[in-house]
Amino acid sequence: MDVFLWVIVPYLCLATFVVGHFWRYRYDKFGWTTRSSQLYEDKLLRLGSPLFHFGMLGVIGGHVLGLLIPQAWTDALGVSHQTYHVVAVAGGLAAGIAAVVGMAILIYRRRTVGPVFSATTVMDKVMYAFLAAAIFLGMWNTIAGSILTIGGEYNYREGVSVWFRSFLAFQPDAALMADAPIGFQLHALVAFGLFALWPFTRLVHVFSAPLGYLTRPYIVYRSRDSELGTHRPRAGWDNVSS
Repeated sequence: MDVFLWVIVPYLCLATFVVGHFWRYRYDKFGWTTRSSQLYEDKLLRLGSPLFHFGMLGVIGGHVLGLLIPQAWTDALGVSHQTYHVVAVAGGLAAGIAAVVGMAILIYRRRTVGPVFSATTVMDKVMYAFLAAAIFLGMWNTIAGSILTIGGEYNYREGVSVWFRSFLAFQPDAALMADAPIGFQLHALVAFGLFALWPFTRLVHVFSAPLGYLTRPYIVYRSRDSELGTHRPRAGWDNVSS
């Protein structure tokens, strides 16, 4: 079971993530979009969207530092475990709270604004459910394991982080995740489930960059009469005045 949960399932999700994006771009280019609903409502969107996106940037940045940078590196730089712990907890909670508040506003907007709710797909609802579960479990691990120390403090940098790096190196050590607290295990499984769903949701827009804007031709705008039908069309043979 440990090999299934912490070797087979993660690689299946990773394969779905990669192949799914290729398939989506190959066969659904016009669907590769955020499905923006700003035209329907923008007051709540202007508040919730920045909170959610900047919060998620902080969450992702914290995961990159915590999972990819070995503890030996920060120790070599003179960063004590206590200092790293305080910075990680403070930054993680701030980013997590911003993401949760922003997501709550966006979900409220989708549920209460009629046109936005009508434009919400089943995959949108599934995506929000996985996102909410992943963020909630991540914050619970931070609070329970680092602040309340329920079950004793767990140093994920010596367990989960090492497993993740071994997973990326295609030499996964399932025993490291098998020994992790249940909260970290659930967080990892939900996160990999989200990665498997990613190519089939609006989250694909994360990998889009407006580079074409730099080389596309100018858009020409032409004025028209304020009242349509009041101007007689010019005949093709009329002289053009300077």
